Amino acid sequence: MAALLRQVTDEDLIKFGMIPEFVGRLPVVAPLMPLSEDELARILVEPKNALVRQYQKYFEFEGSRLEFSEEGLREIARAALEKNTGARGLRAVLEKIMLDALFYLPARPKGETYVVGPDVVRGEMPLLDQRKRKSA
Repeated sequence: MAALLRQVTDEDLIKFGMIPEFVGRLPVVAPLMPLSEDELARILVEPKNALVRQYQKYFEFEGSRLEFSEEGLREIARAALEKNTGARGLRAVLEKIMLDALFYLPARPKGETYVVGPDVVRGEMPLLDQRKRKSA
């Protein structure tokens, strides 16, 4: 399917039913390919404003640390893949994990480190029960 999409031309779009005047206004035809699990995991950590960094900053505001295990990141990517929502689905998965944690975090002791692992992503254990150690 992906190989076929790469070969789409302006004529194909017109045969599909698009108005030629509209197709003529499209400077480039660029099909969107589905992202892999690896690519979704990279999106979580690599951009300057990555979601992982945003949530880590929220935890820093409350005097705590937030870490993500490699398997936790992969599990988040898998969950987004299952929903078939692409990179935008990553935020929805993370928000589901973080909702209660961010609500209760201000009342928790300061200096704790919390780890997002696969069990947290699957909902088997609340994030705030995943304390690792006191951070310095």
